[in-house]
Amino acid sequence: MKLLISLLLFINFASTPDLASIRKIYPDVAKSEANAKEFVAKLAGVSHNDDKIIVAYKAASILVDSKFEKKIGEKIERFKEGAKLLEATIKSDPSNIEMRMIRLSVQEDVPGITGYKKNIKEDKKFIATYYSAQGAALKEYLKDFVLQSKSFSEKERQFVK
Repeated sequence: MKLLISLLLFINFASTPDLASIRKIYPDVAKSEANAKEFVAKLAGVSHNDDKIIVAYKAASILVDSKFEKKIGEKIERFKEGAKLLEATIKSDPSNIEMRMIRLSVQEDVPGITGYKKNIKEDKKFIATYYSAQGAALKEYLKDFVLQSKSFSEKERQFVK
């Protein structure tokens, strides 16, 4: 009986990863195919009904994973799936700064040919405007992102220093 309860608890907790562990590995997911696959696997159990921030990370995992698809048709399908999920998630909570950061991190790295770069200025402005109102942990995470982001100039980064 204890084994069954332990197994059920493990499955329940394994299906939805915690936000802190996701934040820890997210900055490195696009650096290699192994990192991307690990991130996809970690978020595989996340459904559209889970916490919206975690769903946004799932969308990002699909987008990053599409980069490593070998067949062009599959690459395009995965990319569209991830972009659609990310946009739907942001639409459900447009004032969420972390989801805006996720979209910005994706859009600054995708090739221009995808046409998925239209929110960069908007998301940069949103992050700069609402950064100071965030809690300490999220501010630190956002600061790390902004300082390494290709989208922010040195002058634009001043709001996090």
